[in-house]
Amino acid sequence: MADLLSPAELEARLRDVGARRYHSRHPFQIRLQSGQCTRTEVEAWALNRYLYQACIPQKDSQVLARLEDAGMRREWRQRIIDHDGEREGEGGIAKWLKLTDDLGLDRETVISGRLALPATKFAVTAYISFCRDRPLLEAIASSLTELFSPSVIKVRSEGMLAHYDYVTPETLAYFNKRPVQAKRDSDFALAYVFEHAKTREQQDAAIAALEFKCSMLWSMLDALEHGYIYAKPWPDAFQAERGDARQAAE
Repeated sequence: MADLLSPAELEARLRDVGARRYHSRHPFQIRLQSGQCTRTEVEAWALNRYLYQACIPQKDSQVLARLEDAGMRREWRQRIIDHDGEREGEGGIAKWLKLTDDLGLDRETVISGRLALPATKFAVTAYISFCRDRPLLEAIASSLTELFSPSVIKVRSEGMLAHYDYVTPETLAYFNKRPVQAKRDSDFALAYVFEHAKTREQQDAAIAALEFKCSMLWSMLDALEHGYIYAKPWPDAFQAERGDARQAAE
């Protein structure tokens, strides 16, 4: 039987997952932030990514319902508020819709998800199911992609502002608060994993949960890359009318 990892060793293993598997390494992500995407590809990314943004408070609600400690519920509930807002028009989801609005996408169409790729729909459904059905430790550990997101947000935002003249700081307002929120959330999740992963089996399960989350995010970009760069998207998926899918971004 493998020895129990120390907190420092466990954190190093978790961070290694991000170093190898986080979607910051995906070719489509690199293409997006380096100005190589066509406008069609940027729009398809925003439209599909909306479904992931919208699923976050849903999966967090699954976790919230399973937390027995009131203090932990209060802390976790803030994640839902961050995305849903306290009232209509506030929160991360509203800011993501500002992004898709600025790109010229029809809001009702984005919210409906009817033009999203099948792989996107499968991925977000799998994530919600994972957080509902797997042990609470694994559900919380899967959120530890927040360990890696602040640096990615910075590179993505700076790259998109530098390379796409139709993207403004207001367009990317969603990302303004995310680094601070991600640090707060990952600190909570990491402390929870340290406290509740009491066996090597549980530690390995927490690591596997983070690997699952990384694979979920990676698969969404795989679908975008295949559908909009190397092949054709699903017949019912988003198609731009400009016909620029194979033209270099200006």
